[in-house]
Amino acid sequence: MDPLDPAPAGLDLIDPRTGRTRGTLSPARAERVAGAAATARAAATRWRALTPRERERRLDALADLVEHHLAEYTALEQAGTGKPAAEASGEIRQVADLLRFSAGAARTGSAPAAGRYLPGHESWVRWEPIGVVGAIVPWNYPLLMAAWRCAPALAAGNTVVVKPAETTPDSVALLAEHAAQALGDGVLTALAGDRETGRLLVTSDIDMIAFTGSAAAGADIAARAGHRRISLELGGNSPVLVLPDAPAHTWSALAEACTYNAGQSCAAPARVITLDENHEQVIAALTTALAGRRSGRDFGPLNNPDQAARYDRLLAATAAGRSIAAPGRTDGLWRPARLLADLPQDDPAVLAEVFGPLLTVQRAATPDEALALANGVPQALGASVWTRDLGTALDLTARLDAGETWINCHLAQTAELPHGGRGASGHGTDLSALALQEYQRPKTVTARL
Repeated sequence: MDPLDPAPAGLDLIDPRTGRTRGTLSPARAERVAGAAATARAAATRWRALTPRERERRLDALADLVEHHLAEYTALEQAGTGKPAAEASGEIRQVADLLRFSAGAARTGSAPAAGRYLPGHESWVRWEPIGVVGAIVPWNYPLLMAAWRCAPALAAGNTVVVKPAETTPDSVALLAEHAAQALGDGVLTALAGDRETGRLLVTSDIDMIAFTGSAAAGADIAARAGHRRISLELGGNSPVLVLPDAPAHTWSALAEACTYNAGQSCAAPARVITLDENHEQVIAALTTALAGRRSGRDFGPLNNPDQAARYDRLLAATAAGRSIAAPGRTDGLWRPARLLADLPQDDPAVLAEVFGPLLTVQRAATPDEALALANGVPQALGASVWTRDLGTALDLTARLDAGETWINCHLAQTAELPHGGRGASGHGTDLSALALQEYQRPKTVTARL
């Protein structure tokens, strides 16, 4: 299904690098949504009947196609997101790796051991696919977030209808074309559209909704989903605890992590928290490090006008005493790296997920007070601690309310390690073998002997 439709009634697709129209999107409505769900339903019996080994073989073939068409995928990702080529191509390689990892992990299987738990009976547990999964994914990592949802769902034996964000349908549409070749018709269907398309998908003939996006949209999906299973990743607002003995690479690592993808990452470092004794040192060091990361050279623009306007409103509303912008492009959707300091805990830039190349810096009198600030927002997705004292680092990470924590690094992720949030950041697991259980359900079988 080609999302690019020259029909004048469609939605314009904008290249965020230039602001120019690059195509038109014809958003799916009830008939197309129902058709996509029906196609996935028709393919479900055939796909789930395959052995895990055969599904692995086909998913490996899909990964081969992704790698073979790396340049084409990269160009599509750049057109929709404005990412530098190195970022986009690196993420495409992660997509291929995740397809292979999930397919292999599904072959290992895990369940309570079979045995005679009741006298005269033998029991065991089967893990079975849920059926048809509707995956709704955001614009910040169009193909990678689709893979985070689709790879484990497909490997577990489900068929998937995936709806990309309305600003970035291109690479997911190509993935669906390649999936038809490698997996068979209807196993992975792309459904281009807007928010109304997503709402129609949620209420269509599917068995599960996997959503990555805003907390408000996640709450709306939960209300519409009824009794069906949902998996929600709703963003973050990552605290960064920087102690006086932080290692020398702290500043460059944080500057790079907060500007990767122009800061449009759910788990990006956001809220730097220092102690009184190192507060000014941290501000000075981060200011220097951020000055070395330039918009237009080292990272791309914000994705769309709505996101740029939201970012600008947060900056206008902040009560920060210091607002320090790094050099870089400021035209169009481009925003330079920025540091905010001397701001209260209830500042909008502290409480909200900014989703831009921005760090706030706050201070605390003690590590316990710093921990209270870190855990003082509703989101609980990622967090990091920076210190040379491993014992202190392990103690603080144990007390941080976050689904993923890092010590002396940030945004270090791989297919083998789980990622997921708590609280307002949603629930469920992406990545790792644990993600397979998001898309499976256990069935106990007990036989009287």
